[in-house]
Amino acid sequence: MTKVPFSSDSDTSQPADERGFFAEQPAKRSGLGVATNQQEDAHYHGHRDRLRTRYRDHGDTALADYEILELLLFRLIPRRDTKPIAKALLDRFGTLAGVFGASPTLLQEVKGIGEAVAFDIKLISTVAHRTLKSDLKGKQVLASWSSVIEYCHAAMAHETREQFRILFLDKRNALIADEVQQTGTVDHTPVYPREVVKRALELSATALILVHNHPSGDPTPSRADIDMTKMIIETAKPLGITVHDHIIIGKDGHASLKGLRLI
Repeated sequence: MTKVPFSSDSDTSQPADERGFFAEQPAKRSGLGVATNQQEDAHYHGHRDRLRTRYRDHGDTALADYEILELLLFRLIPRRDTKPIAKALLDRFGTLAGVFGASPTLLQEVKGIGEAVAFDIKLISTVAHRTLKSDLKGKQVLASWSSVIEYCHAAMAHETREQFRILFLDKRNALIADEVQQTGTVDHTPVYPREVVKRALELSATALILVHNHPSGDPTPSRADIDMTKMIIETAKPLGITVHDHIIIGKDGHASLKGLRLI
């Protein structure tokens, strides 16, 4: 973790992370004898109170995306104006989904975000993904297709490397398990049809939904994507395992091989 050095006239103690650093800064007095930091504190604390009140009284529709992010950062960075940080995060990653989907390393490239805050952002992202996943558990997945797409997009759209994920379903098409089988490079993931089928048999799954992401952002299936899907279908069919679809996730959308009539 990068440590921020103090000036020679500051306290010699080092904070544990950037939240402590922002909390521990000594006040510097102006020529009028007024603590500059106290003036800043009064400014952002009043702003925080107003923002909380708007959210409490009117809900999230009363706030812009950067204000929602700012409201969250209040708790992660207690003693600093977080509006510039919230706006910098959105400038860097484009959307709230992009912020929460970014890796900790990339998050820390934004000024004001250190290791501890990056960790907290990823933790919140994980909670959101688990919530979406819990909505699918035990339900007939084919009847909740929009939820499937929403979950897969949240889980994979902003990954910087390709992931190959499988949703394993029982005979009622209810979700048994969701597993990332392989992680590859920026444009390729090795997939082995026999391993896919072997895992399906281990879980007593009778149907599969294949999912992988395109880090380039374009969900258009490649020839290799189509050929690999057909190989899995041919391997699974004699064992009574159906492949319902292969979904490709991009940053701003998705493609269904079944919907495109490619399988």
